[in-house]
Amino acid sequence: MITAKQKQVFLPKAVNAAIRAGRAILDIYESPEHALFDLKKDKTPITTADRRAHEIIKQYLGFIRIPILSEEGRELLYEERKAWDLFWLVDPLDGTVEFLKGNGEFTVNIALMVDNHPTIGVIYVPYKGELYFNDPDNGAYKRENVTATADVEWTYDDLFEGSVSLPAVAPSEERPLRVAISRSHNTPETFAHIDSLRTKYPDLEVVEQGSSYKFCLIAEGSVDYYVRTTKTYEWDTAAGEAILTAAGGQTLSYPDGEPLKYNDEWIENPHFTCRGRRNV
Repeated sequence: MITAKQKQVFLPKAVNAAIRAGRAILDIYESPEHALFDLKKDKTPITTADRRAHEIIKQYLGFIRIPILSEEGRELLYEERKAWDLFWLVDPLDGTVEFLKGNGEFTVNIALMVDNHPTIGVIYVPYKGELYFNDPDNGAYKRENVTATADVEWTYDDLFEGSVSLPAVAPSEERPLRVAISRSHNTPETFAHIDSLRTKYPDLEVVEQGSSYKFCLIAEGSVDYYVRTTKTYEWDTAAGEAILTAAGGQTLSYPDGEPLKYNDEWIENPHFTCRGRRNV
């Protein structure tokens, strides 16, 4: 566990790091450079924005002297990190494919892991100016009109000015079930699962969305469910899981329904589902 005093330091620092990284991402997104990329060893794309956001987060959070496990620093040996009881788990630019497509559906994800459990989560959506975060003692929150700024320095109290508690939309059995899927990464198993849900919810609506923003939509209550049956990594889910859990939702492996495990040797997630407060 972390103390209240530690939380009041760690949470705003994570938010500031995400917003600062968001500024750098938007600068590149709004330039001709945004369409340039290389391929990593796993054949996934990496852009200048990924690298720049990683460096900003690493430098800004580094003074706290908590280890950082980032998508762009994934080479860190398991033998070095397996005994960590407190560390940052970071995806500097989640939704690189959507970034390259130019649709704005990308996020900055920062989670504080305590005993390998997502305890604080921050997701910043630079293109939309939306910020989602959770306070481990007080729930999940959303703040709109958050301008990406390179020198933001909010305090703990600043975070809650204009923020709304989540879920902002009450669960309702009266409207169609809204199910989120990835915009770019699905399999036949994804659609088979949706077909099985249709037997109970024939008017089910599918919402395609990139990045960890799907967690945010469930946390706020505008979407009810999310199924993922392609490869993801721990940095893709940790911040979102912390926020969703604080909003009363749940993230479980699919199909066996077990909690996700973190700081695994291979850093890969199983397939999983997420749900909000609506019973699905």
